[in-house]
Amino acid sequence: MKTRILTAAVGLCVLAIVLMFFNTILFDLVLAVVCLIGIHEVFAAMGFGKKQWYLYVLAIPYTLLIMLSSSDPVRALVLPASFVLLLILNCCLIAHTRTLDFGKLSGYLYFSAVIVMCFYSLIHLKRCLPIETYGYDAVYFILLTLCFAWGGDSAAYFAGRFFGRHKLAPVVSPHKTVEGAVGGVLGSVVLGLLATWIYSSISGRFVFLTVEVTLRHYLLVALLGMVASVLGILGDLFASAVKRQVGIKDYGTIFPGHGGILDRFDSVMFVAPFVAIAVRYFFYFVR
Repeated sequence: MKTRILTAAVGLCVLAIVLMFFNTILFDLVLAVVCLIGIHEVFAAMGFGKKQWYLYVLAIPYTLLIMLSSSDPVRALVLPASFVLLLILNCCLIAHTRTLDFGKLSGYLYFSAVIVMCFYSLIHLKRCLPIETYGYDAVYFILLTLCFAWGGDSAAYFAGRFFGRHKLAPVVSPHKTVEGAVGGVLGSVVLGLLATWIYSSISGRFVFLTVEVTLRHYLLVALLGMVASVLGILGDLFASAVKRQVGIKDYGTIFPGHGGILDRFDSVMFVAPFVAIAVRYFFYFVR
């Protein structure tokens, strides 16, 4: 437990430093690197190694293209690059049909797509809410995303530990309980509301948030927190199901006491896109 707490503290410090460079290309590059580490964890989890090196090498330029596509000319390359990538992967499957398992390849590609979608959603918030127009709104929503995911995760852990009686998904994750899931939903809502109150209070003094937060915004955040918590549990169970099928305990060892990137960000995988979509289509229309 001490190792987990220390790792979490160091991780939060690193997060704070990264957010200091939010309005620079460094922020995008850090997320791209984290994304590529996560993809490599899936690559290894699927049993791929040196003989299938080309699968990971192909993922590097494509991931960088997606994550760093900040201009229209670059974004225009995404569709043709995706088409070329698919053609190359099909040729690889044909050329290595005896050694390249289609099921593992499909799992690798699907999981990698989920990872890219997760981290790109954070960059998407930055692109949709430029600092010149929206101030630091995007930073707030990124922090809100992490509060929903990690706050719900922590609350679910402690609620399950103290009150857990009924198993939620015993085959996939024996330690998760219904009571823990309920605690996770409450934790996401409470932490989301607290983060919103703190951020809006700070904004009143330093003009960070461009929206005047009203009661309706708090209600919307509470609703988003409920849905996000469920999505966080879904992401956690998805990652656990894959681990169980491929026979591994953790995806990596980069975070002592926590595992790999995917072990720490599994609950964020579906929350980040959800928050990005909600912000784009709902938050700024609430008065």
